[in-house]
Amino acid sequence: MKKIICLLAFFLSVMVHSQEKNPLNWKTSVEKISDTEYNLTAVATISPNWYLYSQNISGKGPSATAFMFDDSEGGFSLSGNTSEDEGKIIEDPVFKVKVKVLAEKAVFRQKINLTGKQTSITAFVDYMVGSDSKVLPLNSTELVFDLTKTVSEKQEVTVSGPDTTGKDSDKGLLAIFIVSFLSGFAALLTPCVFPMIPMTVSFFTKQSKNKASGVRNAILYGISIIVIYVGLGTLVTTIFGADSLNALATNVTFNLIFFLLLVFFALSFLGAFEIVLPSSWLTKIDSKSDAGGIIGILFMALALAVVSFSCTGPIVGTLLVQAASQGGAAPIIGMFGFSLAIALPFALFAAFPGWLNSLPKSGGWLNSVKVVLGFLELALAFKFLSNADLVLQLHLLERETFLAIWIAIFGVLTLYLLGKITLSHDSPLPHISTGRLSLGIFVLAFTVYLIPGLWGAPLHWVSGFAPPMQYSESPHGVGGSEKTSMPASNLPADAEEGPLGITIFRDYDKGMAYAKKVNKPVLLDFTGFACVNCRKMEERVWPDQRILAHLKNDIVMISLYVDDKRELQENEQFQSKLTGDTIKFAGQKWSEFQILNYKTNAQPYYVLTDHSGAKLNEPTAYNPDIELYKIWLEQGLKNFR
Repeated sequence: MKKIICLLAFFLSVMVHSQEKNPLNWKTSVEKISDTEYNLTAVATISPNWYLYSQNISGKGPSATAFMFDDSEGGFSLSGNTSEDEGKIIEDPVFKVKVKVLAEKAVFRQKINLTGKQTSITAFVDYMVGSDSKVLPLNSTELVFDLTKTVSEKQEVTVSGPDTTGKDSDKGLLAIFIVSFLSGFAALLTPCVFPMIPMTVSFFTKQSKNKASGVRNAILYGISIIVIYVGLGTLVTTIFGADSLNALATNVTFNLIFFLLLVFFALSFLGAFEIVLPSSWLTKIDSKSDAGGIIGILFMALALAVVSFSCTGPIVGTLLVQAASQGGAAPIIGMFGFSLAIALPFALFAAFPGWLNSLPKSGGWLNSVKVVLGFLELALAFKFLSNADLVLQLHLLERETFLAIWIAIFGVLTLYLLGKITLSHDSPLPHISTGRLSLGIFVLAFTVYLIPGLWGAPLHWVSGFAPPMQYSESPHGVGGSEKTSMPASNLPADAEEGPLGITIFRDYDKGMAYAKKVNKPVLLDFTGFACVNCRKMEERVWPDQRILAHLKNDIVMISLYVDDKRELQENEQFQSKLTGDTIKFAGQKWSEFQILNYKTNAQPYYVLTDHSGAKLNEPTAYNPDIELYKIWLEQGLKNFR
């Protein structure tokens, strides 16, 4: 049993160290100077071997720490700038420049004057942390200063910083885990894996001297499966870098590679060929599994991974592609979820072999699972091809074309599930089971749901997957919806029609000049052609008539696409203050503009400004709550007036 505990401890340590823990913890305190004057103090406790970049950084290098105090209610004013500790100057090992950093503990102070009734003040701090070997992405934390509790009352609020990928990424990692866990169960129901359950249980039953040793070996076997797959996720993260993988979402080359890879996996599942590892690998691994003890069990788990590769390989590959697009610890979390679903049944049935009698018999239904997965992978592949087309703005895979392909894929899948078509390696199907019929009806309903999208229906179920409405042969739909658009002759110079018929500018200076001319505030919309959450906002939040009326009539929208691959004129190109590289493309220009001015590179990101570029309220990011977005928008308009 000690061996089990040691191996479990090793596995847990792998999981803990594989996810980059936030090296900062924040605490806030308030000192009352007079009835209207207060000192706000924020203290960052920094983990050993890490340092926080100072507020006083400019030019080439990391982003500076920046404090933004929410004064949208007009209840206070800032007195002077936010001060910080002395810090030290170092030669940054990552950026190769001299920068000021703060180590161990960093204290920031801001004096304020109350002008109204205010019981608390909220601040947002954007910061970057680094070490001798890496720099974590720009992060943001919300700090709350309670004015009703001053230092004399020993107020000390601890604010644990979020994960280094931010709040949205926490949700993203949970989604990756859930999808991966379900994918693991799907892999379990393939003809390469399912029949191995009774074979494995039989092996453990014969090898175990008693029930206790059988349970122990079963647990070790399950842990070994998880360690192998998590090791694969860790390897992917290590090779590509946890902080750079999320750039793949808008990289044309990687999107095209992923498209070809998923088509390859889909054809394998549909029976065109099998992905088989060299038999010599299995022979060597199988011989090691006879060694006994922990090593033998570990090699048995490795043998399972190799033998089942023709079925699990495409699923694992797809999960790693999806996780790599998100970046951070996503590949590790994905492999943990997948392997947990695989390991649980093997471990449980090995521990309780009597349960085997309740399992359904192997048969043609296992191959049907593979085919269904093949259709799903084929549909997903076209999302990556669409990303590449959107970024390059080639208009080769517009909304109607994309939907037509998906309708065809899910239509054929419906026919397959209902037994109207069969593939060469399918078993005879004398009748359709209730489960298969139910799934067929669901897929048929989804296929029918997609069809109106060819004529301009919004299709909220697939928001972010299908290209946006304006990226279409008929941007305003087929039929009578043309009246919702603005005639091209009525568009301002240098403007174009954006989502929902909203007039947008794609150049900051030209949009700002027009805003001054018509005396309207500016909404900076930092977005991306391949940004899924941007499409969700445009298709689910902006169509609300209260919001859409403001966007069309009361503001000037400047949409800055950070993945815009249009090449800048030679005289417009410049040297990046962040990296020192030459900025050649429009998207690079707007990405740098966002980071330098707003200390973030998240999309979507919305900033309401006046004609001088001053913020009218605190910017907001992805927020699917229509009411909150409306309140935010109207608050900025009120402040402008």
